[in-house]
Amino acid sequence: MNMEKAKNRIKEINKVLWTILALNLIVSIMKLVVGYAISSASMVADGFHSFSDCSSNIIGLIGTALAAKPADECHPYGHKKFETFTSIIIALLLFIVSINIIKSSVSKLINPVIPHVDIYSFIVMIITIAINIFVIIYETKQGKKLKSDILISDAIHTKTDVYVSLSVILSLIAVKLGYPILDPIISFVISIVIIKAGVEILINSSKVLCDAAVLDPQDVIDLVSKIDGVLDCHRVRSRGREDDFSLNLHIVVDPSMPVSQSHRLHHEIEEEIRKHFSGVHYIDIHIEPLTD
Repeated sequence: MNMEKAKNRIKEINKVLWTILALNLIVSIMKLVVGYAISSASMVADGFHSFSDCSSNIIGLIGTALAAKPADECHPYGHKKFETFTSIIIALLLFIVSINIIKSSVSKLINPVIPHVDIYSFIVMIITIAINIFVIIYETKQGKKLKSDILISDAIHTKTDVYVSLSVILSLIAVKLGYPILDPIISFVISIVIIKAGVEILINSSKVLCDAAVLDPQDVIDLVSKIDGVLDCHRVRSRGREDDFSLNLHIVVDPSMPVSQSHRLHHEIEEEIRKHFSGVHYIDIHIEPLTD
């Protein structure tokens, strides 16, 4: 990925994050104001969950700024993994939020407070669900298009908001029907959903940080083996992110092949790989002579 293309990608990611940050601020303020006004534990919990979305957006902006830095002596392969590392921080934020919600739920169970539910409570929740659905669709689409770990992780984060908001509506209905005890219980369930989202982000991020394979080795072998001069291809290894990964492979050639020809073959293979796998950044090709 050239520098100009990388800069444009970061700009696009930042544009998405700023848009989502503004929407999340609106949603969280609405939920917190109404939640405290009617003393609803589940709505307040949902409000803080949405507010954590704002925090993850800010962390995402910091992460993309670090990931955009060019390669240097200390980081010869670049800084792209900072974007993945940022996703883990977003997951940790989710865990912190869920712990606070659990504490609040236990407190409400010990010292019950009956929420005051009115039509405005339901209107706020319906509006926020609509906004969250838009955010999920928009952010997921852009995340896949730009191959951004931050946007995809943040979309997963936001997806939990929809489930949480639906749970809050159920708790408001329960209170209206005369079962206020369900309010803190549902907020506890919300915390479990948030923890699940955090674990999902951790699993996806760990694949990159622990150097899980990015490509199916057979796809590379099938491609390289068709190139004239290559007798065999093996030991194919890939690691990194889909949009920025390294590839190592061994090829076998005729032992009588001149060095200049093997050098041209090396460039031909590299060019063919880059043509078929757009995310590859570094390619290491080890050339071996055919032996008995």
